Amino acid sequence: MTGEPPRGRSFGARVADALRAADRAVRPNYVGVVVGAIFFAWSVSPSLVPREWMFQGLVSGISAVIGYGVGCVLEWLVRRWVWPLLPEPATEWLLRWRLSDRARELTKLVIMVGAAVGAAAILARSARWQRDLEVLMGMKPTTTSSYLRAELLAAATVALVIGAYRALRWLLRWIIRVLNIDWRIPRAIAAPGAVVVVLVLAVLLFQGVLAKAFFSVANSAFSVRNGHTSASAVQPTLAERSGSPESLAPWQTLGSEGRWFVSYAPTAERITQVTGRPAREPIRAYAGLESAPAAEDVANLVVRELDRTHAWDRQVVVVVTTTGTGWVDSTTAAAIEYMYGGDSAIAATQYSYLPSVLSFLSDKQKAADAGRLLVHAVHERWATLPPDHRPKLLVYGESLGSQGSEAAFTGLDDIRTLVDGVLWVGPPNSNRLWSQLTERRDPGTPEILPIYADGLIVRFAADAENLNRPDRQWISPRVVYLQHASDPIVWWSPDLLFTQPDWLKEPRGADVSRSMRWWPIVTFWQVSADMAHAQKVPSGHGHRYGTLCLDGWVAVAQPADWNSDLAGRIRQALDEDIDWEYAHK
Repeated sequence: MTGEPPRGRSFGARVADALRAADRAVRPNYVGVVVGAIFFAWSVSPSLVPREWMFQGLVSGISAVIGYGVGCVLEWLVRRWVWPLLPEPATEWLLRWRLSDRARELTKLVIMVGAAVGAAAILARSARWQRDLEVLMGMKPTTTSSYLRAELLAAATVALVIGAYRALRWLLRWIIRVLNIDWRIPRAIAAPGAVVVVLVLAVLLFQGVLAKAFFSVANSAFSVRNGHTSASAVQPTLAERSGSPESLAPWQTLGSEGRWFVSYAPTAERITQVTGRPAREPIRAYAGLESAPAAEDVANLVVRELDRTHAWDRQVVVVVTTTGTGWVDSTTAAAIEYMYGGDSAIAATQYSYLPSVLSFLSDKQKAADAGRLLVHAVHERWATLPPDHRPKLLVYGESLGSQGSEAAFTGLDDIRTLVDGVLWVGPPNSNRLWSQLTERRDPGTPEILPIYADGLIVRFAADAENLNRPDRQWISPRVVYLQHASDPIVWWSPDLLFTQPDWLKEPRGADVSRSMRWWPIVTFWQVSADMAHAQKVPSGHGHRYGTLCLDGWVAVAQPADWNSDLAGRIRQALDEDIDWEYAHK
């Protein structure tokens, strides 16, 4: 027989076959896909700080997974509770649609193609949003072509998480079979019993065994890092520094950040060069976790270091609560030393091996205890001095450090009783005192820059000009909070899950995108992710406060001979010091 050879299947038929095969292999919930796509679109909308494509892909992938889960739950609720209540004509139409293979396949095709194409389109728009935000912060703009790669990474993240979930579901079903078939337990009891078993295991693992193991391993790992010393950190020979041969706190016990803190300080010679005035060697007293056996002993050791160095004869003593690994911001420390011509002493302690993010999760109480112990130990010694021979006693903390030193005070009255001024920088939203002051702010003032009690004692600032608002009396001792509108450390809160914050209802800060919107769940995750990039922005944005700390110190404890020329020279020196530290630490 002769005849025409059979023709190949059409492109549309091959696509349909591929779709059926993928559907059988993956078995996606298409309502979940639709809601996941919506969450993906929300996740690429502007947040507080810019992101490169790889980080955005991870964030969007996790957001899409959350949306997929929400969609699955919604679909189950409709099927379980809404479907039985629908009128008969509606249920008949839905049944006909469900029985029509062509209608179902076409719908699935539209959903999958629409999700893929829509994701690419919204990513292209997101790249423009990112560029707008980068321009606001003076950063190099991203390109649309590179940003589109985030879709592939997001898809891989979704596949990985859903695969892990399905493995857990398989485990649950396996336990039910074992209980029901092997142990002869009725299914009505076996099913909830299996759920309880899996939940108990999950809680024990993630909140108990695994959490303890994780933080134990993290502590061990970071304790090794704690022993590292930067090549630029050299043991001081000046008696005014802890870790020197005369010090009661040995060099090797100070920890990595402590060794940097005592070695990298402006000398009297450097201060004279900058200010044009004779200077003293500034005192830096520090004790690490390994400097004494207990937290109380560490605080007392710092007080003894202040005694040894004759710190009480200086014009100002600053008590610092550190972050995580014992870090003290070099710029803020140097600023007060330049201001007072080295006639100063700074006291600080280490309370953890963990960096700030992990310390925030596991060591918040340690930060509070360390701050309380050090502030009160220094104050008790300071209070024994004759009132007319006491130095100014100031308190400083940044980020988690501000939370630690806040814990030393019961409120503003306690601050006014114990110290002569406070500077807190980038305070976390969970700070007790900060939250109270912000919630009770004067009517009509925004959350990003509140005014409390007409600015009589406390002021909030994102730049130097804000420190003069309102233009009314500001009595001493003064309290200053420095906080950027774009700092996710300040604005992250669990309340973001289901409540729109005031800072997204009110007019935005100058470096926050006007396109940023609040979305349930997604904004919480967005700002959570922003915290990882909070310092990957130029100074003056995010969690980078730079020389604004100098303006904060001037507002809190301005020296008698202060002038604008001296301020300009110190600011330039601080910028030079920042560049040097960035290159050498």
